[in-house]
Amino acid sequence: MSNSESLDLPALLKKGRQLIADIPVAEKKKQQQDLQQQTMQSDFWDKAHAQDTMEQAAHLKQELDEINELQQLLADIETFQLLQEETEDQAAADQLTKDFAQQISRCQTLIHEMQMKKYLSGPYDRNKAILSIHPGQGGTEAMDWAEILERMYLRYFERKDWKFSILNETRGEEAGIKEVSFEVKAPYAYGYLKNEKGTHRLVRLSPFNADNLRQTSFALVEVLPVIDNDEEINLKNEDLEWNFTRAGGPGGQSVNKTNSAVELTHTPSGIVVKSRESRSQVQNKETALKMLKAKLAQKIEQEQMAEINKEKGQHTNASWGTQIRNYVLHPYHLVKDTRTKVETQDTDAVLDGNLDKFIQAEVKLNG
Repeated sequence: MSNSESLDLPALLKKGRQLIADIPVAEKKKQQQDLQQQTMQSDFWDKAHAQDTMEQAAHLKQELDEINELQQLLADIETFQLLQEETEDQAAADQLTKDFAQQISRCQTLIHEMQMKKYLSGPYDRNKAILSIHPGQGGTEAMDWAEILERMYLRYFERKDWKFSILNETRGEEAGIKEVSFEVKAPYAYGYLKNEKGTHRLVRLSPFNADNLRQTSFALVEVLPVIDNDEEINLKNEDLEWNFTRAGGPGGQSVNKTNSAVELTHTPSGIVVKSRESRSQVQNKETALKMLKAKLAQKIEQEQMAEINKEKGQHTNASWGTQIRNYVLHPYHLVKDTRTKVETQDTDAVLDGNLDKFIQAEVKLNG
């Protein structure tokens, strides 16, 4: 921002005040007090969801801190606006603008982030997420593309300062990955990422072909909400079938000699999940249960959306062939989303995790 004409300050102030007015601040403060009271109970750390409660409290504190910060910034910018209007010397006015540029930029950022969260009103949008990547047909080419996508999303998580952990990963024999799953431990992670699910298509010159021919590869991205509250998804023991096997290894002393790999089947729905990343059977069981709850939550959400679309007379095909984004590296450079039509020629930036313009456009489209 070089001068006062580059920004409509009254409009910015109005937008910020309206945004704060729409937020139930008193309700959030009451939630924060309730969570704090829970943490002060003598048996708090003996409860199963103590860590989740601490995370909720931390996220709520961050949200309230951002609201307070925005309120203070709006007051400062209002003062700046009055000073600017009273300053007759243009050089002095320009210096004021320069001095307040950082505060104005931070105010714009907070307003944008809060506006985005208003679009995220789905039943699980506030939840953490499980993001999985599976290569399509095509052997090594597809597995290499899946690994490129893995790096792209990891860089995106890092850019957002989101914590994450690997739940499962299976490497390809020659290159790439056969599958990988991450738990993204950030508020609203599912809301931001849920529209990334679908088929991602890559067109490039093949690095695995001696003739350097153009190759098209596909990979499927799956996004599920993490369900921390047992009341949301009630699992009955009689509906669960467990199968335990030895996790594969590279051989020698590294081979896992215990039945730590887990396969869990939910008999009513037929959903099957596997977990083998940890050497601990207990940890793999916890991961399997978490993934099963996530898949059941997504199934419920999809059924609700299908019913809504039926009432509206709409129909969407959510099969493997649903292509959501094309990444073209040859004969030209272009990444284009098939739903929002957002595109960019800076393919390097996108594959390095610069996904905000794509994800934000999709959030707004479906908000």
